[in-house]
Amino acid sequence: MTDLPVNDGAKTQAMNDMLADNWWAVALRGAVAILFGITAFAMPVVTMLSLVFVFAAFSIVDGVFGIVMSVRGARKGERWVWLLLSGIFGIAAGVVAALWPGLTVLAFVLLMAAWALISGTLMLISAFRLKIDHGRVWLVIGGIASIVLGVLLVISPFIGALVLTFWTGAHALVLGGTLLVLAYRLRSHRTGLPGNLAASGAA
Repeated sequence: MTDLPVNDGAKTQAMNDMLADNWWAVALRGAVAILFGITAFAMPVVTMLSLVFVFAAFSIVDGVFGIVMSVRGARKGERWVWLLLSGIFGIAAGVVAALWPGLTVLAFVLLMAAWALISGTLMLISAFRLKIDHGRVWLVIGGIASIVLGVLLVISPFIGALVLTFWTGAHALVLGGTLLVLAYRLRSHRTGLPGNLAASGAA
């Protein structure tokens, strides 16, 4: 009866250690998100076609990083299914957008809404498998930001390219910032940098 909690605790610790070992991949995902946000705001002429291609590039690159982290975890015997699912769906959404650049505004908005809702939900699910001192709160913030974007797109599917660019750009900057902070927390936990020492002292 007492073996199950111990085994679950060991499994959770191993999964958290895997993420800490791959903090650099989390940081790269954050950097890519911020780059996407800056690009969205910096586009001189906001057109639906340009936004489609920028989103496609971001979604594919982000998905690749997610799959890489999942594969690295699998090699160590850990299964972060949420990373794999998020990566696969991100790549699929990016490929659809890239191969169908002439899709209608409504179709593109709904595609982005589905991507935001699914990725945000998977982030929230994964957050509860991450220890608080590893940066759980930042993963929660990122997941909530994605879900909020998805809900906004669902309830306002007929928005213009300018508003859509502002919403997606703002979301990308928030998401990227939270992932960078999460990466720092993970790296601090792995290497014992001041960020983790402070958290340990507070505990």
